[in-house]
Parts: sequence; structure tokens; C-alpha cells
Amino acid sequence: MSPQKIAIIGAGLGGAAAGALLQRAGFSVDVFEQADAFSRLGAGIHMGPNVMKIFRRLGIEDAVARLGSQPDFWLSRDGASGDYLSRIPLGDFARREYGAAYVTIHRGDLHELQIAALQPGTLHFDKRLTEIEDDGAGVDLTFADGTRHRADIVVGADGINSRIREALLGVEKPNYSGWVAHRALIPGATLEAAGITVEPCVKWWTEDRHMMAYYTTSTRDEYYFVTGVPHPAWEFDGNSVPSSREEMHAAFAGYHPVVQGLIDSADEISKWPLLNRSPLPLWSRGRMVLLGDACHPMKPHMAQGAAMAIEDGAMLARCLAETGLTDFAAGFQLYEANRRERASRVQAVSNANTWLRTQEDPAWVFGYDLYEHALSSDAAA
Repeated sequence: MSPQKIAIIGAGLGGAAAGALLQRAGFSVDVFEQADAFSRLGAGIHMGPNVMKIFRRLGIEDAVARLGSQPDFWLSRDGASGDYLSRIPLGDFARREYGAAYVTIHRGDLHELQIAALQPGTLHFDKRLTEIEDDGAGVDLTFADGTRHRADIVVGADGINSRIREALLGVEKPNYSGWVAHRALIPGATLEAAGITVEPCVKWWTEDRHMMAYYTTSTRDEYYFVTGVPHPAWEFDGNSVPSSREEMHAAFAGYHPVVQGLIDSADEISKWPLLNRSPLPLWSRGRMVLLGDACHPMKPHMAQGAAMAIEDGAMLARCLAETGLTDFAAGFQLYEANRRERASRVQAVSNANTWLRTQEDPAWVFGYDLYEHALSSDAAA
């Protein structure tokens, strides 16, 4: 009898984590990615202690911590005056109180470590999904290159425009949130030459906009900023468009001189629409199940979107290890019961953009250990 097979659509941070953890649980897993090769895409990302404890299971925790920056605090400052609004302790405090480090890192560097945790030969690039058919006994997948694959279950880790989500719920465009994000990476040497003193992890706030800025490497040779700015309509095609210093100076007029200096130091600035969806009525149907942005996309204002996808992947692996694939339906139900409340709460707080603006206790996020969370079949778990 051939082994039961799992197919994961999407090799992003959530899909890669799910794949590696399911493989370690003993499942036969193939991961299909539409990009034609790995590249150091994206920019900065935060990995809190809640995720680092999952990386411990994958054997990459120490490598992530070595590559990334480990700030001692999350600082929130008034965008105009520079006054400190909060100083959330991280660093040694996080390691002691939450059980792991808090790391800011380049998404591409993190992704490379995650991909390396997959079994050789199980990640397939240039696989754009074109057809999906769940015939009750299995799922047939057809890709644009003409290849086909049959799996016992399929995990949709393919982002906010998920094809698996469409197969479950029909075609529906995501909602434009009314906000855009400007992004830029700045060499540390550029800041040093300009005499700009920056902090390792700081969010600059005013009433209706913000700028988050932090180092992405342990050597602090790369500094990143990402903004949230109201924008009445997204009138451009594609995921992003070029922006400019002039546009950003207009958006952040009156902001602190450090913010102005960061804008002046940025050579390439891009602008991205922030998209979301309403909470889904279901996370799975038949032999297909969703995780991450395919399931509960959120604004990036809590720095926990990728973390929730990785937590999803870990919980799905844990639940399927409990039930086995012969009872995948029970595994899917257990997964949703143990993820829906937490993911929905993070989604709501992130979309509200209040996280750590004032002095608050982040232990409910950072202190969470997915493997110490007792599994519950109660949907309100």
C-alpha cells in the first residue's frame, strides 16, 4: 500500500514550516511553489518568542537568532515630538520570561533557513496551480507546466489570493484596507555616514499613520522601515509600485528628524496596498485545509502575520499527528478548534493598530508555547 501523501501549495514561511513539521511527524509531504526559484525576497520581519519555540523543534532556532538582530526593547515614540510612549522589554527579558529570543531578520534569510529544513527533493519550484479536484478519495492537482500530482490531503498555504481558498469558497477579491505600506532597506553604512543614530526596534506613531524601523541582521549592516499610511484607493496593478522620498516626506511632514533622515537615506522605496479579508466561515472542507494568509490575513501592524501562519503549520502538524490521515477530518476540526480564537484575536488587534503603542503586557502573544497548549476539541478552545 502506498504511503498517504500530503501536498502543500505555497512554500512561504507558513507552508515551509508546515511541510518540515509534518515531515518530522512522519508524513510524506511535497511542497509546491509557483516561483521558479528561491530568492532573497521581501524585507524585514519579526519573529517573536512564540515562533522561536517552534523553530527549536525544526533545529533552526539558533541559526535564526545568530543571523538576525535581537533588540533589547520594542520602543514606541511619538512621531512628532519623539517622546517615548512605551518601552517593552525584550532581549534577556524575553529569553527569561517568554522562553526564547525576540528576533528581527530579513525575510529572505529566514526563508532560506526554513527551506533548508525540508527533506531534500520535496520542494518543487515553478508549480503554478491551475486545477484542483477533490473527488472524495483524494485530490488531483494540475500545474501550469502540465504536471499532475495526487494527494490524500492538500494544505493551502498560498497567501491572500489562495487558489485553495477559491476552491473552497469561490472567487472573491480581498478587501483593500484603505492603507498602504512604504518599504525600504537602508545600508547601515549609509546611516553612519549621514550621522543618523537609530534604535534597533522602534515604531514612530501619530494619530493616523506610523513608521516601524529595525535592524534585519546581527551585524546591524541593514536597517529597514515599513509604514502604514492612509491612501484613499489602490489604483495600481500588481503587488507594489515604486514610491519616492518626496511622496514619503509629504506623508510624514512634521515627523521627527530621525524619520526625515531615514527617508532621505532610502534609495529605493516601494509602496504596497494593505489587504485583508473578513473572517472565513470555514477553514477546511473535504480533503483541503487552509493556513496563514489564505485563512486569516491581517494588516502587518502587530508583526505577527507570518508568526500566525507558522503557528498554524505547527498546530496542523500536531493535530494530524494525533489523528493520522485516516481521520484527517477530525484532525482538521481539532486544528481549527485550537487556532481560531488565537488567530482571530491577533487579526483583530493587528487590524486595530494599537499593539504596544502604550506600556502593555505582551505575554499572551510572546509567552505562548504551542506545544504546551493542551489540545481541545471545543470550538471555543
